[in-house]
Amino acid sequence: MTVERLFRWRRGRAGICTRMRSSRGNTLVEAAIITPLLLLLTFSIFEFGALFYVYLSLQNGVTQATRYAVTGRTDPNSSRAESIRSAMRRATPTLTLSDGAFSFHHMTPGAANWSGGVGGPTDIEKVTVNYTWDIMTPLMRPFFTGGKIDFTVESAMRNEGVFQ
Repeated sequence: MTVERLFRWRRGRAGICTRMRSSRGNTLVEAAIITPLLLLLTFSIFEFGALFYVYLSLQNGVTQATRYAVTGRTDPNSSRAESIRSAMRRATPTLTLSDGAFSFHHMTPGAANWSGGVGGPTDIEKVTVNYTWDIMTPLMRPFFTGGKIDFTVESAMRNEGVFQ
């Protein structure tokens, strides 16, 4: 092997090493672009899972509260409306529901519209719950008005004929 060939080979190897060094910056730039997108995707999956949990909990809770309401039962030392609220709170222990979140309406058979209150025997009872969920993930807040989502769930059933 001549000195000239040896020199060319080394120069070629140095050229390859130079190209490898310059591609390291490309990897860093690609990671800087992809990482925020992957974080946004991960947090949005987590946030939407929490939203579905809240919605399903509210639906289940309002159904349980309405089922409690149609029996006409009341908790000891509390009003009927407060008993229905506590039934809802027992069904949704992970959510904090204020008294203002509840509204009660009833319709007597043959009536044309809903009246306020919890109603009596054979009335149709409707329980409505309004709940505001604050978005937990800062990356997701800008996509929702005020960083909050308002849920409204309701359930209606006919009261039993005789309250016990």
